[in-house]
Amino acid sequence: MEVLDLRHFAAPMLRPVLEAESELWQTRLHWDYRASVRLLAQYLDNHMLPGFAALDAGQVTGYAFCVYEETKAVVGDVFALDSPSAGAALETERTLLLHLFELLLNSPQVDRIESQLLLHPSGAHTALFRDASFQVFRRLFLVRPLAGLWSAPKVRLPAELELRPWRDEDLTSAGRLIVEAYRDHSDSIINDQYRTAHGSLRFLHNIVRYAGCGVFSAQVSHVVVERHSGEIVALILGSRVSEQSGHITQVCVHPHYRRCGLARTLLSVAAYAFLRQGVSEISLTVTEANAHAINLYLAEGYSRVHTFDAAVWQRKGRA
Repeated sequence: MEVLDLRHFAAPMLRPVLEAESELWQTRLHWDYRASVRLLAQYLDNHMLPGFAALDAGQVTGYAFCVYEETKAVVGDVFALDSPSAGAALETERTLLLHLFELLLNSPQVDRIESQLLLHPSGAHTALFRDASFQVFRRLFLVRPLAGLWSAPKVRLPAELELRPWRDEDLTSAGRLIVEAYRDHSDSIINDQYRTAHGSLRFLHNIVRYAGCGVFSAQVSHVVVERHSGEIVALILGSRVSEQSGHITQVCVHPHYRRCGLARTLLSVAAYAFLRQGVSEISLTVTEANAHAINLYLAEGYSRVHTFDAAVWQRKGRA
């Protein structure tokens, strides 16, 4: 097996790998990965994607890549096929990750590395990340079938609050809410964008405007607004990830309004909106340590179908 710079290869060389990965996304998570493949192909054809490719007898059998965000690097993906000479896909993926770690950990401009390999089961690469001094957080992929959900939910809110659909102008207020909702939360360790208004706005732009996680649905997405101030105190965002599946990309509530049933209301509203779009199931992800949220999701009809790892590395003295 050879491991070479990914920027030496155009998309056609990786087509068998990308097609196999798309099939696994559909089988394991019911996600349509083709839009992501098209985006990856553009970067590959422009030789702009930093990472590595694994070759067996001249054929690309795996790849790993990262993206840079100022002084942070995000491990975007790793995936490999079984091959006659290189052996099992898991070993090829480990080799690719080791090359990626060597590149990033020895890059003085990189102070932080984040990774959430959603497709890969928890434990597949956990030891490798820990050996490289990453913190590892187990996350759950939960799914709720929508069969039998026929009537719109009854919405009961305190008089000072109003529920309404998402609007484009909600981005800034939603960014402020995310900062407050995730202050001192484990998810702000996993994703440092939650820590600042600027970072949260970037996160929201990726979801709402750039299809960072499926195709955003404004009809599914809702906010709860405080009538007097006009500030958003709770929100839920949803995207279509395939014809049959929707995904809750974000749900959060301001600390002052927790334990008021807002999250439960928003989950019900989003589920019904997805159903009206012809979706048969919805999914979301949650960190395993967030027991209160998990209990809520289970009570709302979600069940765990997959686990994966989030990993974070921070250069010492530069947190």
